Amino acid sequence: MRNLSTGPTALFMEIAAFLPDGVPVWAAIISVVAAFLASALTAAFGIGGGLALLAVMSVVFPAPAVVPVHGVAQLGSNAGRFILQFRDTVWPIVLWLSAGGLIGALIGGRVAVELPVWALRGGVAIFIFYTVWGARPKGFSPGPTTFFSTGAVGAFLTMFFGATGPITATMLSATKLDRLGKVATLATCMVVQHGLKVLVFGALGFAYGAWVWLIIAILSFGFAGTWLGTHYLRRMPEALFERGFKFVLTIIAAYLLLAAIVEVIPAAGA
Repeated sequence: MRNLSTGPTALFMEIAAFLPDGVPVWAAIISVVAAFLASALTAAFGIGGGLALLAVMSVVFPAPAVVPVHGVAQLGSNAGRFILQFRDTVWPIVLWLSAGGLIGALIGGRVAVELPVWALRGGVAIFIFYTVWGARPKGFSPGPTTFFSTGAVGAFLTMFFGATGPITATMLSATKLDRLGKVATLATCMVVQHGLKVLVFGALGFAYGAWVWLIIAILSFGFAGTWLGTHYLRRMPEALFERGFKFVLTIIAAYLLLAAIVEVIPAAGA
């Protein structure tokens, strides 16, 4: 019979053998649980989980691995939403956003961003605030040009910032799609965007092989969260979704703006 006093220690050592260097067991467990909760949130409201998961991974993972591993996690989460919600996808929007995303990812993989992180975060925050709550310019109508541009900008920024789903979600909020159309279309667009990001990081030499077992665990629990969130979405009243969608976007924008301010204050005082 296993000695109970050494059992947990032995189990942790066995789990640690499957983890990449620099990632303790407690960090792996936190990331897996966070993937479940983040996927459930995103599946229900279309947005929010990616940024929440990025925040958790930024704390528990080594810095060079955060954006690449987060990209795989988001690819899996959005792929799960695509599988469960694909019949509601609006494909013309996906095609224009994806075309722009291909250009943005290729440029983003080769160009070093000159703007500081606080400027990127602040800019995204202002964009979200204005699009969600600001007055629409006369003649503004989401279409091929705006979708293409949004896809390019989002894919470019995601190479450095990690979670740029709010950019695409904000543009979709200006359309007349219902809740199922918005969530499914956003999921499909994010599959393309994060897929391109994962390919680019792989081409740049990130060693995904060392993370394979942890990634499998994250994707498995993420899909479970996606199923739960989708189950709730299909029973959610349209009005509740619209309020929740705007609320989550507003919280994300406020978080980004606050993070930008916190980062710029030390720089201004230096």
